[in-house]
Amino acid sequence: MVVRFDPKRKGSLFKKNIRLNKNLQSFDRILWGIPIILVLISGILIASTQRLANYADWYQHWITGLIGIILAIQIAKLPLERFRKVLFPLYGFSILSLAAVRIIGTSALGAKRWLSIWGINVQPSEFAKLIVILCLAAVLDKNRINNPSKLLKPISVILVPWALVFIQPDLGSSLVFGAILLIMLYWSGMPLEWLFLAISAIITAILAGLFPWGLIIWIPLMGFLGFRSLPRKFLGASLIISIQSLIALITPLIWTYGLKDYQRDRLVLFLNPSQDPLGGGYHLLQSIVGIGSGGFLGSGLLQGQLTKLRFIPEQHTDFIFTALGEETGFLGTVIIILSFTALIIRLLKIAKKAHTSFESLAVIGIASMLFFQVVVNIFMTIGLGPVTGIPLPFMSYGRSALLVNFIAIGLCASVARRANTLSKNW
Repeated sequence: MVVRFDPKRKGSLFKKNIRLNKNLQSFDRILWGIPIILVLISGILIASTQRLANYADWYQHWITGLIGIILAIQIAKLPLERFRKVLFPLYGFSILSLAAVRIIGTSALGAKRWLSIWGINVQPSEFAKLIVILCLAAVLDKNRINNPSKLLKPISVILVPWALVFIQPDLGSSLVFGAILLIMLYWSGMPLEWLFLAISAIITAILAGLFPWGLIIWIPLMGFLGFRSLPRKFLGASLIISIQSLIALITPLIWTYGLKDYQRDRLVLFLNPSQDPLGGGYHLLQSIVGIGSGGFLGSGLLQGQLTKLRFIPEQHTDFIFTALGEETGFLGTVIIILSFTALIIRLLKIAKKAHTSFESLAVIGIASMLFFQVVVNIFMTIGLGPVTGIPLPFMSYGRSALLVNFIAIGLCASVARRANTLSKNW
């Protein structure tokens, strides 16, 4: 049999190779590579935490990750502007799903946060984070924050979902909503002084609970900052002092009646977990021991003894970082932290190069969501912060959170692709 040379076939192969090379060159190794690697590593760590358990979740983590990647790739092909048309229906559906949790939700560990759909538990608060980010981006795109009155619209967007999440109760997710709002407001042009005034409410609450005498200096200082930065100086200063005083007065009431017993324990015991080593401080003490036992290089994947014996509760979800610390050591944890840092920096670059303000704000909202969750989760596991139930992105087991994180990556990839295309055409 004689094989004849076909120049047309050679030309088509040549074109396919060129197209493949272009796709490889346009592949964002940081934006796509880091989340995929994190999911692969965390699947092994989840398997390690369940070596003596009568169930296994690690392969479900990988399956969910694969579904998330497929969704992200499809979303990346669509311009982000198309999603503006469906934001209002999505926001309404999100509110309804959060309200449904209160009525027909599934309870676990003292909280009602999930809806059971065809036997699968779905956490609406995770999807609400992303929907709120897109809605805030749309609102802030049309309303630059150069006057305090313009804060009403973005605050009203986040207020209802925040309240519904807070009463589940889900303190961790409600804190994520607050971080998203503040960072997106600052990115949209809100003065830095106003950002500090907003954050100062947290400091006022802490002082009211721990050091009430400090309010004598703190509240007038915030009033002076309001006088210097707000448009109507005397009115602004008076309003700031009034709000700060109100926060100081209601903090004891919120502490007593607004929080569950376990939430109060989490917020206090991280300062000295040995006060209750078998109760509220148990998580933190075991977490610190687990990470410390890894040393510099760790015991090796699937070799951690504390992880194997399940000394740390909820290790495959909120405390997955402790398994990482024990089995990969200080070196492994540093590499993972640097990976998260590289991912956040990449998102910041995408936000800066975005073609529209809406796209830029959406990416910065996603970056703030991931950054806040990474910092709070790691601080929680090493004893520098309270236990808040915030998962570690791409690593903690949780199907809803993992899907949302990959959808968020797809949206950011869409913004990056459009920015690159427009810059090349220009």
